[in-house]
Amino acid sequence: MPVGVVLRKSPGVTKWAKVVWRAVCVLPGADPADWKLLRTEGEVSDYHVTTVPLTLYRSDTEAYVHGLAANVPCLYVICRETRDPARPLEVVMVTASPYEAQDYSDNGEDIVEKVMMTPQVHAWISAYVDTHHEEEAFVKRRRDKYQEPKQDGIGDARISQTTDVYRAPRTPRSGSSQ
Repeated sequence: MPVGVVLRKSPGVTKWAKVVWRAVCVLPGADPADWKLLRTEGEVSDYHVTTVPLTLYRSDTEAYVHGLAANVPCLYVICRETRDPARPLEVVMVTASPYEAQDYSDNGEDIVEKVMMTPQVHAWISAYVDTHHEEEAFVKRRRDKYQEPKQDGIGDARISQTTDVYRAPRTPRSGSSQ
């Protein structure tokens, strides 16, 4: 499903951040766009930055179930900073998987924004999950029954030792040289 990404430009609140960019919504079924100005109110502007495909995968249905069960189901917009002042952010992708969003968040390079899911997208993802999701039974992993060989305290078998290698060292006698 093609989704348009709307980013909001607003003034920063510190002297180090002059401008703040946030993803504010997605537009399901949007036409292609290239930083189209949607509205301006004072110093705040909304841009339809781009339209990217929202792709669902059968292997990720567990993540979609988790995302749909949230109090507020969301999509995740992954952005990356660019060096172009006219287009300061590049939208990498939009995903419905909170697990995939976490992976992008962990790398420290990408910006992950949470955007509320529209009812149309929610219905589309729910129908996909109903069709393709299969519950997997939890299987508890059991420890191997491998037994470590008994240690006899003599150490390396290749070195001749007649006593315990872990014994306390002898204290040197006074007046003797070592």
